[in-house]
Amino acid sequence: MIERHVNEPQDKRIEFRIGIHVGDIMIEDGDIFGDGVNIAARLEGIAQPGGICISDDAYRQVRGKLDADFQDAGEQMLKNIARPVRVYRLASGGVRTEIAALALPDRPSIAVLPFLNMSGDPEQEYFADGMVEEIITGLSRLKWLFVIARNSSFTYKGRAVDVRQVGRELGVRYVLEGSVRKGGQRLRITAQLVDAATGNHLWADKYEGALDDIFDLQDQITLDVVRAIEPSVQMAEVERARRKRPENLDAYDHLLRALPHIWNNNPAEARKALNHLEAALRVDPNYATAHAYVGVCFLVLSRHTHDPADVASAIRHARTALVGSIDDPSALAWAGFVLAILDRDFATARSALNRALYIDPDSAIALGFCALVNAFAGRYDAAIEFADKASRSSPLDPLLYQTDLGRGLAHSHCGRYTEAINAFEHAIEVVPRFGVPRMLLAAAYSSSGRIGEARAALRHLLEVEPNFCLQTLDTLMLGPLDKMEALKAALRKAGLPE
Repeated sequence: MIERHVNEPQDKRIEFRIGIHVGDIMIEDGDIFGDGVNIAARLEGIAQPGGICISDDAYRQVRGKLDADFQDAGEQMLKNIARPVRVYRLASGGVRTEIAALALPDRPSIAVLPFLNMSGDPEQEYFADGMVEEIITGLSRLKWLFVIARNSSFTYKGRAVDVRQVGRELGVRYVLEGSVRKGGQRLRITAQLVDAATGNHLWADKYEGALDDIFDLQDQITLDVVRAIEPSVQMAEVERARRKRPENLDAYDHLLRALPHIWNNNPAEARKALNHLEAALRVDPNYATAHAYVGVCFLVLSRHTHDPADVASAIRHARTALVGSIDDPSALAWAGFVLAILDRDFATARSALNRALYIDPDSAIALGFCALVNAFAGRYDAAIEFADKASRSSPLDPLLYQTDLGRGLAHSHCGRYTEAINAFEHAIEVVPRFGVPRMLLAAAYSSSGRIGEARAALRHLLEVEPNFCLQTLDTLMLGPLDKMEALKAALRKAGLPE
């Protein structure tokens, strides 16, 4: 089989795992039983694809008699076997001592290892295994993430492994591992996300709960882990692309390099992002997410230039991103946002956002933009509801300021200025050089009669975006027309130049 697969692509190969043990067996009605069979079966389960595991008993029979190299894997605890078994590995016909590293996919990739049961209670195995399976299912909903299937991840169950080895063998950039400990009627679960190339920890958390609520606790942990991984992996991917040599960048790498400049949300940064995004589109002209982000960059530029050509470019790229059957929730959400704010096309925006949430119901970007689009359209209760969902979905997301803007706009348009001010101030903490939340903060202060604070907010606005003026608002659709007029009046009262 190994020779047959030399020139076969990975998805066309049939890779066997083999376990060998020497021991007594019992035969009854044509079937075989006993520890000899059980140990061999468990050895098969921990063998690598295309590899062979043999027990110490088998190794003593063949040692020095075969022209093959064996790797001592140490003592292993095998499921339902009372004592540890010393295991030796023979990889791919005995020629190699470990499986060659698999090529990484062209998108972020992750393996979720079986969680360790540290409670000493075998009954908790089902809980730990079930939780890992649910986490794998949840992560598989993220279309931008390549997730190793459960059957491959569980070949590492019961083994002490190096995550860097796992990364090489499964061809993944990230590994999620964890443990379960039971004490009395309480459970403690830990989870940590690790960079498989370096072994560095990217994120970790722990959870505690009552044993009586075991299934509710499992659901909550699964949801929290999935929510936390998305921004952690994305930030790690951005750092990876920064370290990559420029001549080796592909379309995805160019997009990753653009993201930090997009998140900063000011014209100078938008131009830097455009350089990378245009390079991505030269590599892949149909890259929907890149088109969506180009639309965002031209949206940012249009606030500064007031140039109708920038507005037209933003709308054109946003509509291009929506062409075809795209399944990227981020591209859908960004494109819908641009069309809502620049083209006032709320129907297409809501359709794009609904498609994004159908693909990923927990997409923080889509939920955050739903908050904004509903605030633009005058649906204030819905805006606040979506903002709350977005905050819960991804509390560490660097784009959470969009959620604050949606929440703040809804409160401001309803005359709840204290709540609006709190939301806008929080957005400013996240993106201090983005002018829009500073402008909205000034308007909220002015509308509530706090003119001194409004003027101070405007001074800070003009420090970060010196060309911001009342005309800038003509390129933004932040609410129904009557609300936009009220917003202009409040800013004019505070002293924003025409």
